[in-house]
Amino acid sequence: YQPAPLSEKTLPDTFVVQISVLYNVPVIYHIVSGDEKGYFIIDSSTGIVRTRKNLKLEDFPVIFSVQAADSSNAGIFNEASVQVEVIDENDFPPIFPSSVLEERLKENLPATQIVQLKAQDNDTGRNGLLTYGILSGDGLKFRIDEATGILYSTTSFNYEEDPTEYQVVIYAEDDGIPEKKRGYCTVVIKIID
Repeated sequence: YQPAPLSEKTLPDTFVVQISVLYNVPVIYHIVSGDEKGYFIIDSSTGIVRTRKNLKLEDFPVIFSVQAADSSNAGIFNEASVQVEVIDENDFPPIFPSSVLEERLKENLPATQIVQLKAQDNDTGRNGLLTYGILSGDGLKFRIDEATGILYSTTSFNYEEDPTEYQVVIYAEDDGIPEKKRGYCTVVIKIID
């Protein structure tokens, strides 16, 4: 049996799967091995498996065995395995170590790397997979590598003729399910004479 994956936020007493056998007399179901942490309980007469307590993502997947035994002769039985997966919920937004960074950039440089931004997301899997982008600022004069978070200038700056300060708002976005979450950081770029 491989029921649909459960959310890490699944509440106790949630239906997981129903085990059934083709047999002419009543049977007694019980979990015989594999559920050492006691996450599941089975109704001995219906074969319905439910959660017993809150699920911890790091303990899964769990594969446990269920036995169906003849109600009048326990020596007659069969077993089936049940594999339960738990999926990570997108609990956390990406967070930058600082919400504002100040960087200096010399005038008359060709297009160059300014700074590498690194956000942290405490989710796992795709919920913790980050891409970077520019939300606002002078998008023609700056670009960001969406995978590495490296911010680049795309042009050279003239201290006497151009603005001497730019504010670029960067976002980090996770690939979360059911929704993506974002964190933000403002990079203040000062052009140096």
